[in-house]
Amino acid sequence: MKTILTALCLLLASGSLMAGSKVIATGGATNIEGNSGGGIVPWATINGYGSSDEWSVNTFAARVGVDDFTLDSYGVGASFNNQWELSFARQKLGLDTIGGELRQDILGIKYKVAGELLYTAMPQISLGLQFKKNRDFALPSAVGAGDDSGYEFYIAATKVFFDAVAGRNLLLNATVRSTDAHQTGLLGFGGQGLGHKLMFESSAVLLLNYNLAVGTEFKQKPNQLGFADEQHWRDLFAAWFINKNASVVLGYVDLGDIAGLTEQTGFYLSVEGTW
Repeated sequence: MKTILTALCLLLASGSLMAGSKVIATGGATNIEGNSGGGIVPWATINGYGSSDEWSVNTFAARVGVDDFTLDSYGVGASFNNQWELSFARQKLGLDTIGGELRQDILGIKYKVAGELLYTAMPQISLGLQFKKNRDFALPSAVGAGDDSGYEFYIAATKVFFDAVAGRNLLLNATVRSTDAHQTGLLGFGGQGLGHKLMFESSAVLLLNYNLAVGTEFKQKPNQLGFADEQHWRDLFAAWFINKNASVVLGYVDLGDIAGLTEQTGFYLSVEGTW
């Protein structure tokens, strides 16, 4: 938490730096896996504010704190031409009740294939690929995971609808992900008789003004490890896009049961800097 607050102070102190020509908030936030989206779901948006022939670079730090676990995530990303996005995130899950920790690295690439978030009737549509590498495989292996790394593919469609709710703009997102990850990869991948499943994820965000938003997300998750049920994730969040260089997201998360520990609810906090 101290690291996140320090990062926010540095961003606020940096003043207004060149970040690109896209409209504020149209790069989305950075989710816990390092790609552009909400808190737990990737969107079709491309991170940062780089438009045609422009580069953008961003960095983020996030913490999810629930009853028996603490997830810290941080990383960097880059985008070009508002079409390509590259990202890297490192995650550390503290097993606060059980003891120990689980870590993984996530490399991501996203490509916008069609549409525009604001300016076309067609939603913005992007394809994404993530490679995940678990760095602490002893526990996942012991509970039935078959591999310490895996690939995930997703397609996302995102659109802003103007004057949709009480004169406010509304962002809707739908994502379909192919995955064999257990607890997003923190408990490994695959296993005997276990393969990729198609999972649905969604977001709905109400833009209160040009830089404030509230929203909710749903993340469907496969339930393939026999030792404990894996449940879907949900969140409610508020996002403040302070300027094109800094944003903050604060939310409530419901992660269901994790590794046999029930009703994992708590908070989500993320800060992002963009240049």
